[in-house]
Order: sequence, then C-alpha cells, then structure tokens
Amino acid sequence: MNRQILATEKIHSHIREQIAGSHLDIVQEVQKAIATHQLVVVGMAQNPFPRYARKLLDAAGIPYRYLQYGSYLSGWRRRTALKMWTGWPTFPMIFANGMLIGGTSELQALVKNGELQHLLV
Repeated sequence: MNRQILATEKIHSHIREQIAGSHLDIVQEVQKAIATHQLVVVGMAQNPFPRYARKLLDAAGIPYRYLQYGSYLSGWRRRTALKMWTGWPTFPMIFANGMLIGGTSELQALVKNGELQHLLV
C-alpha cells in the first residue's frame, strides 16, 4: 500500500521545517509509547469510541497504555498531527506491537477472532 503524501520537492523549502516540526511533540510521545508498550490506545475525551475500546480491553484482561489528547472542543490541531502521521482519520488509534491496527471496530473484530492475542506475542 502506498499512501498519498505530498512529495517533499512539491513543498517550498522555506516551509519544510515548519511542516516537519508541527506538533512533533505529540507524534514523538505516541512513538515513544508504542516503542515501550505492547498495546497503546490513543484517544480523546468526550468521544465514546476510545472509552468503548478501553472497556473491551479491560473486559478481556488485556493491559494497555492509554494516551488522551484533548476533546471535541480542544486539542484538535495537535490531534491532526497524529492523523497526518498515521493516515488514520478517527480516534481511537490503536497500536499492537508498534503496528496500527485501526480503531474500535477493528479492535473488536481482532479480539473476537483471537487475532489480537497473536499480534501481542
């Protein structure tokens, strides 16, 4: 799969650093979490889907690290950096052993068919 990203040579040299550094802290924080935890859930307040994903993992007894960034009313610019980095358009963003596995419905399917346990080995 090749995800469409604007080629560097199509970005004016004067703004490349600005783009590369835009909310880099949030991306690096998530990168650090997925490098040190088997399962990471990235969510936001007020959104029921991250809460549902966490309940699903809690019920299955699967440990995870949860990172929360803002709510519907705050933090959207910072969260946009995560969307641009991953290509995943919604929250939660769930990572198993460093691999983006999707959101709540994808997690639910992986738990149901037992594949999540294999991804965490």
